Amino acid sequence: MNKRTAPVLEIKALKESGEFEGYGSTFGGDPDAYGDVIAAGAYADSLAAHRAKGTMPKLFWQHNADEPIGKWLDAVEDERGLLMRGKLNMEVQRGREAHALLKAGDIDGLSIGYRIKSYSVNTDTGVWTLEKLDLVEVSIVSVGANDNAVVQSVKAAKAAHDLNEKLKAGDRLTEREFEVWLKGLGFSNSQAERAARLHLKGQGEPADAADEALAFLRALRA
Repeated sequence: MNKRTAPVLEIKALKESGEFEGYGSTFGGDPDAYGDVIAAGAYADSLAAHRAKGTMPKLFWQHNADEPIGKWLDAVEDERGLLMRGKLNMEVQRGREAHALLKAGDIDGLSIGYRIKSYSVNTDTGVWTLEKLDLVEVSIVSVGANDNAVVQSVKAAKAAHDLNEKLKAGDRLTEREFEVWLKGLGFSNSQAERAARLHLKGQGEPADAADEALAFLRALRA
């Protein structure tokens, strides 16, 4: 399950050829908009694995895998964070649009897509320290009106990650935990609540329950 960081609003350089660089994320300091702190060295293993395979994280527009807009040429960790150097594909429309928006200063954000490999949680503050990350992609992003929805989605995904670990340990989920787990998988609030009632309590009319169970299983398999 992929997660995202809050955007880092800094593009350091941009050339007419489409080459640019900026920070995909920064280390330490105050928690970002999602309540996370990324530890220095969090990307070291992932970057080494990419180098060994001759690959790089993908360069997407707004985290949309259907809209690649170029490629990353280099990625290194410095004392501040993850410094990325990439090149927009000026032969595709979205690449040209991204270049124009960056040049005009209309957008200036980068955000990473990653999988959590190791983390710790401060139970007093609720702050997550992300210690090891598998870097999947780094996107050029704008900061839109739906930031809060994105934040909530990421938080739900993180909660689902913890509950996955609980399930792997053989522990039983409470009704509330089951709802949170389903929301982390992409179910809406009403779908998760109804599924919890049907599958943990067996409530509802038999025909409705059967239909809901079938839809639920199909969704999980998808």
